Amino acid sequence: MDEKRLKQQMRFLVEADKMKTIMRQTLLIDKSRQENDAEHSWHFALMAMVLFEYAYSPKVDMLRVLKMALIHDLVEIYAGDTFAYDDVGYEDKLKREGEAANKLFGLLPTDQGDEYRDLWEEFDEMKTPDAIYASAIDRLQPLVNNYLTDGHTWSFPGVDSTKVYKRASKIKEALPELWGFVDHMLQDSIKRGLLKE
Repeated sequence: MDEKRLKQQMRFLVEADKMKTIMRQTLLIDKSRQENDAEHSWHFALMAMVLFEYAYSPKVDMLRVLKMALIHDLVEIYAGDTFAYDDVGYEDKLKREGEAANKLFGLLPTDQGDEYRDLWEEFDEMKTPDAIYASAIDRLQPLVNNYLTDGHTWSFPGVDSTKVYKRASKIKEALPELWGFVDHMLQDSIKRGLLKE
């Protein structure tokens, strides 16, 4: 056994525990509290697995998608969570998250650190079949939660149906069979006054 390698891996895993303390704006479906990044990532991974039969491309690799689900928000340990509809927060998001990725993935042995950093970047770029599917699920998870919590984050200033539909467009691309279901939730939310037009 390579003791140095194991020490690096364990240090990374201990640091990753901090993900449980990063709170998101999305509420749990029971409305008891906000979810944290670790809960979101677990739910994202589970949804990706359960809904895999609806993936738009046969080229989607489930193992790679699950890895993306588990690591996609790890950088928020240092960079913090940027709310999906926070235009100001997005101004320096790439810089903050890039620096965080260097620090976090740098804790691992080089081969693992490079693999996870590459997967994280691929997810962020949303260009490969795996990343397109993963990003669609990442957007579907909070959308379902918002619908079932009476539009919780959709009630925040500056959020309207145009912005929500724009963000949801990745779902339409990667899960076309499910778009009717998603569109129904959004239209119903508009009709009920949970989402501003």
